[in-house]
Amino acid sequence: MARPLKLIIANKAYSSWSVRPWLALAQLGIPFEEVVIPLDLPTTRKAILKHSPSGRCPALVDGDLTVWDSLAMLEYVAEKYPKKAIWPKTRAARAMARSLCAEMHAGFQSLRRECPMNLRRPVRAIALSDEAKADAARIEAMWAGARKAHGKGGPFLFGRFCAADAYFAPVVNRLHVYDVAVSKASRAYMDAVMATSAFRALVDDAMKEKWFIDHYEAI
Repeated sequence: MARPLKLIIANKAYSSWSVRPWLALAQLGIPFEEVVIPLDLPTTRKAILKHSPSGRCPALVDGDLTVWDSLAMLEYVAEKYPKKAIWPKTRAARAMARSLCAEMHAGFQSLRRECPMNLRRPVRAIALSDEAKADAARIEAMWAGARKAHGKGGPFLFGRFCAADAYFAPVVNRLHVYDVAVSKASRAYMDAVMATSAFRALVDDAMKEKWFIDHYEAI
């Protein structure tokens, strides 16, 4: 019997890169084992290097094969499990979903810096720079564009839950816990993501973690 995929991740509470493939696999019913490596410990980098040549989490291990980029993981899993709805069905929707994920992957540094992901954080607003506000506005525009073009079949960006929703889940958390003002449509989408069984399980796991990093907890 083939071994399940192995996903090496950092703290669920903090690691936005780690939770993206975790959520996609969990919500879409793809079996996997997880290995959690806590951040900011003297042993962290050495432990990660046992699994990932980049020295960073996440990494996806499938037998002798390793994939060490979160977006590449989604593409790999889509090829391995073609019957799973990793990406939307139509070519136009897939192209848009991949574009959104790539933009999220590469950008929004001000929002990331000022509002680090923390699944344990109580909802509390902070003052944001104009740059972070612009990041949030662009994200809302991306969501609205996807929903208008391809989201009529359900509450997610492309109707049904797919890789794009997993990819935006960390920023959903950011906008929620930092109480960033959003439109009713954005709020409805955020609520749909947070209501998924995978997101709820992720938060439950994060709450049980015993590792705390001052930088994330102080903001």
